[in-house]
Amino acid sequence: MGKTISIGAQSFEFIRKNECFFVDKTGFIKEWWENADAVTLITRPRRFGKTLNLDMMNCFFSRTYEGRGELFEGLSIWEDKFPDGENPLSGDYKYRKLQGSYPVIFLSFAGIKGQTFEETKQGIKYALERLYREHKYVTDRKGMDEKELEFFDSVSSKMPDDVAVLALKYLSDYLEAYYGQKVLIFLDEYDTPLQEAYVYGYWEELVGFIRQMFNLAFKTNPSMERAIMTGITRVSRESVFSDLNNLTVVTTTSEKYCTRFGFTEEEVFRALDLMGMPERREDVKQWYDGFTFGSQRDIYNPWSITNFLEEKELKPYWANSSSNRLVSLLIRQGNPQTKTIMEDLMKGGVLETEIDEEIIFDQLRKKYGAVWSMLLASGYLKVVDRKFSQETGAFIYHLELTNREVYMMFRNMIRDWFSGEDVPYNGFIKALLLNDIEAMNEFMETIALATFSSFDIAESAAKNDAPERFYHGFVLGLMVELKGSYEIVSNRESGFGRYDIMLIPREKGRLDPIVIEFKVRKPRREASLEETVAAALQQIEDKKYDMALLERGFEKQRIRHYGFAFEGKQVLIG
Repeated sequence: MGKTISIGAQSFEFIRKNECFFVDKTGFIKEWWENADAVTLITRPRRFGKTLNLDMMNCFFSRTYEGRGELFEGLSIWEDKFPDGENPLSGDYKYRKLQGSYPVIFLSFAGIKGQTFEETKQGIKYALERLYREHKYVTDRKGMDEKELEFFDSVSSKMPDDVAVLALKYLSDYLEAYYGQKVLIFLDEYDTPLQEAYVYGYWEELVGFIRQMFNLAFKTNPSMERAIMTGITRVSRESVFSDLNNLTVVTTTSEKYCTRFGFTEEEVFRALDLMGMPERREDVKQWYDGFTFGSQRDIYNPWSITNFLEEKELKPYWANSSSNRLVSLLIRQGNPQTKTIMEDLMKGGVLETEIDEEIIFDQLRKKYGAVWSMLLASGYLKVVDRKFSQETGAFIYHLELTNREVYMMFRNMIRDWFSGEDVPYNGFIKALLLNDIEAMNEFMETIALATFSSFDIAESAAKNDAPERFYHGFVLGLMVELKGSYEIVSNRESGFGRYDIMLIPREKGRLDPIVIEFKVRKPRREASLEETVAAALQQIEDKKYDMALLERGFEKQRIRHYGFAFEGKQVLIG
């Protein structure tokens, strides 16, 4: 009989006390302890067990859990012994004496998602206030002077900023004085508020606040023994960690801890056997396999696996567990090249690019390749290969969409851009297939009015580039809706130029091939949108864009041409 699956449980104590399904990751405790790094930053995609692992570390090391070794009985860390003949304590258990032996500060920023700087700062202050209440017992120490007591009592949701940035360091001092021992600091999801700050536009303000706090807590803190931070992204050193020269960074391309977050294939197949589903191995592999950490391939997302073990249905569990707001924003704001690459990836293509794992949020819109670094860190892309380039002196990464679940997430995301009661997107597609130009114009006018502003959000974009960004987003929408019937290609060479969109029927004779050219009206050249449409259609002829279709055996008379002319939110199709 299988174990109870507790969906979403992030309390190690709860899982162990209730004998719930648990994949033994206590090897992380051993590996981290023996590495002896001062401050370790570990980045992994969301729902990869970061919170549960840190809670496990807290249960193992914290003085609060002293004498609670039963939580670890039967797990690898509890059974690990010194090798015979290699130590005076040969045969003795190596790590049991560490359990419950350190004061620990355990803090999470996971729920801090304010839409303004003040909201986020307030969220951090609430988290610090809860932390101080948890360790209120330190004020019972004899010898704690009035100034220390005064500072302790001042830590609240209403405290000034200068008190908040000192709170972690001073709590470390109080705990060291109380126990006579330096502290361990575990900070979970450190970058959640930073991602929100980027999305909502208060990045610089929050960075200055957090940088001071981290510098005091993790660098100039003589009361700290070691620390771990987890998050999704490696925020650039210049942004947050400029003063931390004691930081060890472990990303998804690092070898350290490569099997400690997420499930290996062996662990997944063992779980399927345990739950009486060995025959589902191939289904599960097809849907959920694909994550790669360091050189370790075939890593699975724990959220998808535990949900599948519970529901026994193949669904995009992980992809649907978040709003994916930042990812959607980056692609929608991206330049035409970004959207073209996204099309290729969704058709099973491979992207070759350099990767800078230090995410510089304020350069995501400007720096080439930054968006792909972000998608890799977030788990939406996987490394299938990398090669060192002698020419550039850097590694060139070969990236693909991670798995079927991620593909479905992007498919649904793109579809949502053009959905809703006010956006007759499906109607436009039907009109296109029926060659009903009048209906296409009616539908496109509504679509442009309803969706243009959501794409034209990059303040720095040139005026003529913003409409182009919208229409390249529209290409992705076309691809999602017509992918089964057409091969959708954009910005490719044919004849003597590069067409905007080409729809190539997957079955000859059933559907017509389509070539679409977009043009922004230039008032000095064209007196009206009608003239711009004519110029777009003439370009298709002059540049011989049909050549690629003719070479593939399509009949000239069946190839349809459309010119899309646009000026602001005005659109005309001919």
